[in-house]
Amino acid sequence: MKIVIVEDELAASDHLVYLLNRINTEIEVLAIIDTVKAAVAYFSTPHNAELVLMDIHLADGISFEIFEQVKIDIPVIFTTAYDQYALKAFKVNSIDYLLKPIDEEELTDALTQFTVQVKEKEQGIDDDQLKGLLGLIKGDADKKSYKNTFLVSQRDQLIPLKTNDIAYFLIDLGLVKAVSNDNQTYMVDGKLEDIEESLDPTLFYRANRQCIVNREAIVNLKYYFNGKLILSVNPVSKERIVVSKAKASDFKNWMGS
Repeated sequence: MKIVIVEDELAASDHLVYLLNRINTEIEVLAIIDTVKAAVAYFSTPHNAELVLMDIHLADGISFEIFEQVKIDIPVIFTTAYDQYALKAFKVNSIDYLLKPIDEEELTDALTQFTVQVKEKEQGIDDDQLKGLLGLIKGDADKKSYKNTFLVSQRDQLIPLKTNDIAYFLIDLGLVKAVSNDNQTYMVDGKLEDIEESLDPTLFYRANRQCIVNREAIVNLKYYFNGKLILSVNPVSKERIVVSKAKASDFKNWMGS
């Protein structure tokens, strides 16, 4: 997969390259472009890029100006700190819209979506194959007993916290925390993956790489760009809880079960 990055912040472009290398070492970054002018020049000449990762605010303007000056006939994934441009992004050749800081899982989903589009154009695939590619086929959960109490840290003491009293788990600054129904935050030992395995999947759902949410904490779902979902929870989360397009159908089925 050959990718061009259009991004004027060095830290942001370095982070994208790092994530791309983690996701697939065969991904090749052909160029990193930091201005509208340079992007117009690049796409005005023959190139073999297959996908563009594009920020919206660049050093000399807004990236939508690029599309006004040159035709970009390959898919674009927007990577931006601003969510107000989602509708406008949808009108150009965009397949996804990722908010900074870019999450590895969401970027993986976007790249998977691009791969699926390529495969569909090349040979066509049926619904079952598509579900397989997007990871939507899940086996039945093994019957087992689930954790009903967590020993959590609060200041200089450990206290038992009932699992049913936890609204959601999240990763904050690399640490796993549990937010209770009464909006108290506690430190939890272990990895989020291990915590997920210990929870009843009928009651808790891994919404994304950073968050596991309790069904009872969900107030509503909102549709977001390109088939994603945004969860409103109680207590309110400091960070936006986004369910990727790849998980959206499965999540809605879980909520309706």
